[in-house]
Amino acid sequence: MSIEENGAQGFSKKYWDTNYSKPKEMDGIANAKEHVHYMDLSFRLDFIDIESIIDFGFGTGHLFKEALKQFIPYKAHGIEPSSYVFKKANVEKFRPCASAKVKLENIDLKTWALKQTSRTKAYDLGICTSVLQYLTNEELEVCLPVMAQKVKYLYLTVPTDKELNAQIEDLEFHDTYAIRRSRSAYQKILKKHFTFISSRILESKVHFDESSTSFTDLLYRF
Repeated sequence: MSIEENGAQGFSKKYWDTNYSKPKEMDGIANAKEHVHYMDLSFRLDFIDIESIIDFGFGTGHLFKEALKQFIPYKAHGIEPSSYVFKKANVEKFRPCASAKVKLENIDLKTWALKQTSRTKAYDLGICTSVLQYLTNEELEVCLPVMAQKVKYLYLTVPTDKELNAQIEDLEFHDTYAIRRSRSAYQKILKKHFTFISSRILESKVHFDESSTSFTDLLYRF
């Protein structure tokens, strides 16, 4: 696979034409509002205010846009490595209100992670959907600890090897770009940096404080 087709560096037009040929049927696009509704209810239930958001690979922008519309953060940052889809993004279409500071950056996740400093403030919420399956193990080792430093909560979806198989069998869709990993493999590396507080929401272990966490029902933390 060439550099321009690599997930970390940004997929070329070929990837988007192949994998997004039926966008209205895709998770994160067709059901973007439902994803955001799930986030909103989860945080609202525990009185968590989401005032800043970063999307680690906003792609077509559907989910990122819905999240900004729902939470209306004062600050938002979207990164996307693919120049092909980044050129289609319009910051004003993402901005939920006139006062919101919205930044879009054409950069891959590893480069973003390497340039972070201790002075950079953490975001309340990070969004990372269908991204990690395109990163190598080395890239994950670099990116995840920095992500845990820079977000308090992470909304994460990533297909496992079994789910990728199901896509082939049930949907006749074969993502040839995705790296195949088991559920346990993802949990092993993620648990170094995050606590799973629901099937999709993770809390950073850097920012977690048992005495003050909003998710107080620790019996269900795993």
